[in-house]
Amino acid sequence: MFKPEGIYVAMLTPFTADGVINEEELRRIVEFQITSGVHGLFPISSVGEFIHMSREEKIRMMEIIMEQNRGRVRVCPGVGSSLPAESIILAQKAKELGCDGVVVAPPYYFQMSQENIEKYFESIADAVDIPIILYNIPLFTQPLSYDVVKRLARRDNVVGMKDSSGSMVDFLHFMDKIRIIGEDFNIMTGREETLFPCLMVGGKGCMTATSGILPEIMIGIYEAWKAQDYEKARELQFSILLAVRAMFSLPFPLGFKVALEMRGFAMGPPKQPLSDAERFKFSTMKARIEKIMNPILKQLDKTSKKNRKAVTA
Repeated sequence: MFKPEGIYVAMLTPFTADGVINEEELRRIVEFQITSGVHGLFPISSVGEFIHMSREEKIRMMEIIMEQNRGRVRVCPGVGSSLPAESIILAQKAKELGCDGVVVAPPYYFQMSQENIEKYFESIADAVDIPIILYNIPLFTQPLSYDVVKRLARRDNVVGMKDSSGSMVDFLHFMDKIRIIGEDFNIMTGREETLFPCLMVGGKGCMTATSGILPEIMIGIYEAWKAQDYEKARELQFSILLAVRAMFSLPFPLGFKVALEMRGFAMGPPKQPLSDAERFKFSTMKARIEKIMNPILKQLDKTSKKNRKAVTA
């Protein structure tokens, strides 16, 4: 059964001035990320503002991406919801469209026990015939416990997890629980800052927004690690940290949208209206993100030209 591995993009969603999905721009983003060499796409993500999207918009986004992808990379849309019934409908649609798997976050808003969270995942796993990737994202939902992940990993169609806790302590304990029971279960980091250390302890890759903004660097970390060039992987890992801190300085996910706009994509206005104070902060931090991103993009352009020259020589 399919298991996620490599560099996956937690996709941002471009919107028009009217607040609907910008289909033309979405296709351009998909093409850019695939041709950059990523291994998979994770649309309808947290950074993609799935929370602001209707069921119809989520399904339409799956359709656009599958049409544009044409089988070139793995596609695993997010189907998380506050109700298992809604997640099941979206997962079934993902299966119908030919997606490789689905990413499922815990229910949000209402506080739930770990037992109820586990039952939520079990209900979905029992109802759909598609690989399921668990999504631990304590920033927006209740964290998954080590033992819940361990028990869910025993299910045939629960194949991996995206851990966005940002905690290497949690990452290692999740891995250890899986190691003890001997399951073939892939854990990927959801925080771009920890890709290299997670790979070094047995993680299988990442699902991050920066993978779609600076895919050259994220793929570079992964390939350097595979080649056992750990010094290069470490240098590349450190090279993105200032940009990531700047992107997180704005209300999520606006900083990431500013960065992706610097790659030539129109992301549209914020879905959530900004206060006067936030607009001032947005203007200030946007300039800072651009200042940080410019030298990175210039270096990437220089490297790309050098590589093209070497190929044609």
